[in-house]
Amino acid sequence: MSELAVSTDQSNLPDIRGSYRFDAALGAKGWFKTGGTADVMVCPDDVADLQTFLAGYDAVAPLHIFGVGSNTIFRDGGLEGVTVKLGRAFNTIEIEDGGYVRCGALALDMNVANKAAQAGIGGLSFLSGIPGTVGGALKMNAGAYGREVVNTLESLKALDRQGDLLTLSVDDMHYSYRHSAPGQELLFVEALFKGHAAAPDDLRAEIAEIKQKRENSQPIKEKTGGSTFANPSAEELESAGLATDWGAWRLIDAVGGRGHKIGGAQMPEKHCNFMINTGTATAFDLECLGEEMRRRVFEKFGLKLRWEIRRQGRYAEGQAPLDNWID
Repeated sequence: MSELAVSTDQSNLPDIRGSYRFDAALGAKGWFKTGGTADVMVCPDDVADLQTFLAGYDAVAPLHIFGVGSNTIFRDGGLEGVTVKLGRAFNTIEIEDGGYVRCGALALDMNVANKAAQAGIGGLSFLSGIPGTVGGALKMNAGAYGREVVNTLESLKALDRQGDLLTLSVDDMHYSYRHSAPGQELLFVEALFKGHAAAPDDLRAEIAEIKQKRENSQPIKEKTGGSTFANPSAEELESAGLATDWGAWRLIDAVGGRGHKIGGAQMPEKHCNFMINTGTATAFDLECLGEEMRRRVFEKFGLKLRWEIRRQGRYAEGQAPLDNWID
């Protein structure tokens, strides 16, 4: 099955109970509010329906996953191949005996934290500080305020490109800082978290404190996608002659990035490891801005900032690729 056939001819797509959308707009759906269209968007009814789709879809053709678009720049030329849009069946949160919380990949991290708090399950409040969904958090070992997914995850379920359902342990994921080894090849559908007993009032207070910290330090009311770059490791910072507590924001600040704009994209004054769409940004503006920060940091400190925001899709006509100047 060719990529062209997949993106233009519905007769080549597997029969499912859900639906397909062609040339589906992405701009209004992602948190940056930018980007082109998805050639084909598949909306499966549930996990079994997604398995049916994967079993009948070319295992090497382009495939993208769309949760809520919280940490992704969808490029202006759109997404090739097929984009999977998870729906209601993946947005579940269930409390189980023994301090367990089972949730679907589309469940918002904030909602998982809140429901765990209501049930008196501690250890998950940090999720309230992570924008996006459980699926995205599983993929990148998301973290905030001193904790990461790896600290509370018991197991997860995922589909491979053939549609086979896998149950994986934390060890299977080989998690490291903002990374999982098999994450790029799997479609996450469910997570099982393990917490500990705690007073609901204390947990609600903890979540409220995290919310206040975010409001005070991050541009959460803007069109943004969370942290732009991962923090360099202590070893990388030491090799550059810097203190090990220097985060990506401080490196960007040190090269004059705070407040810098390209088109409608800006590294905001409030927190310069975020990018915001001030209202007129294209996806290309955002990516150009990020690459400009990477270039400046590399030239001054010899450090290569790693994107935490994903960039997906094609560049529009006349837009040159940006991500090969440093790597």
